[in-house]
Amino acid sequence: MQLDHSSASAPAPGKKQVSRRALLAAVPAAMLLTAAACGKSSGSSMDSEESHSGPVTLTYGLWDATQLPAMKQIIAEFEKANPKIKIRTAVTPWESYWTKLQTAATGGSAPDVFWMTLAYFQLYASNDVLMPLTKPIAEAKLDMTQYEPAITKGYTWGKDVYALPKDIDSIGLWYNKKLFAQAGLRTPDASWKWSDLLAAAQRLTKGEVHGIAATLSDQQTYYNTIPQNNGYVISPDGKKSGYDLPATIEGLQFWTDLINKYHVSPTLQQMTDTDPQQMFGSGKIAMYYGGSWESIAFKAIPYAKENVDVVPMPQGKVAKTVSNGLGNVIYSKTKYPQEAWKFVQFLGSKRAAEIQGETGAVIPATKSAQAAWVKSTPEFNLQTFVDEFQTNYPFPVSVNTPVWRDYATKTLADAWTAKRPVATVAKDLAKQMNEALAKEPGRPS
Repeated sequence: MQLDHSSASAPAPGKKQVSRRALLAAVPAAMLLTAAACGKSSGSSMDSEESHSGPVTLTYGLWDATQLPAMKQIIAEFEKANPKIKIRTAVTPWESYWTKLQTAATGGSAPDVFWMTLAYFQLYASNDVLMPLTKPIAEAKLDMTQYEPAITKGYTWGKDVYALPKDIDSIGLWYNKKLFAQAGLRTPDASWKWSDLLAAAQRLTKGEVHGIAATLSDQQTYYNTIPQNNGYVISPDGKKSGYDLPATIEGLQFWTDLINKYHVSPTLQQMTDTDPQQMFGSGKIAMYYGGSWESIAFKAIPYAKENVDVVPMPQGKVAKTVSNGLGNVIYSKTKYPQEAWKFVQFLGSKRAAEIQGETGAVIPATKSAQAAWVKSTPEFNLQTFVDEFQTNYPFPVSVNTPVWRDYATKTLADAWTAKRPVATVAKDLAKQMNEALAKEPGRPS
């Protein structure tokens, strides 16, 4: 298989930085199959698998080294139950994961099983890089309702499911209890609206302290306020941009006003020079829209561990929360499809989910194991993030998400820095995004 691509590079502000707040970095903008690669390989169907009497070694591709201990524990339990299958982990940092994966897939040597994220899923599924799991799921009588539905739906292409959900996240309002007390303010709660946030930010902004950080981070900020205002980033059918809608523009304006009109947030340049997560963790910012994954970092900072907590995001006209999440997928050309499916099935089990949750690193996509994650870090009200799944919606994606998402990051910087009006920037972005979407293949029925 040959994959033709052009590079779409976006600034990646600290993907810990394995946090999902990182933007895309050096990723394939298009994957076009040649005629020689139009069909699935003989190894992509479990029906065609040869018998393997001896030990089999599967390669498992992932990018977050901080999750490796949990993955190793999961692998050890799997190998104990399946002594003829060995798992070799291949950890590649996020910054080079997708470039390396593309090269490997082009050369027919991708890992047998690997992590997938929603922003890239349709690109890989539409190019037959992933093995459909619908049949093995049915044969195993696997109950897919055990997973958060937004993630299961996100990894469906046409009529087929291509991944078993691994984890899920959501965004909450992290706040500094000490700064609220010093300002004589009641701490935020689930009843807060946008107006409550602004009023508190104005009271909290004093001297070197800013009331809030209006970060230019799609998942953490405007991917939430846009749907909360009844706008959308991409239409439900995946064919049209919603950036030029008045409701969407207002969802963007909410953030730019915090910087340029009300001056309760650091400027984009200040947040580029110093990570806003760091500023919040040291008491220089009183409120911060951050993900469920931030709990590990804040727990490790003595000041933050003592003084911060989290509540649901303030809501607009409706209650909406964006969720992203990872899935475990099987390479369509794996030589060992049955063994790979056994491994993925175990990765999607309640036991594997409990191991993940107990580490505190990620929220398991398996609903019954999420309590383990909440209990892992009692310092914070992590139940907030789990409760928000009641109002979540999938991450905005299309076949070539990186193309228009990269452009959005670069273009919206003009609005965040007041170089151009938000409406002008948003309409420019919609035009470019629609041009990109028009070039994409249609979704299978």
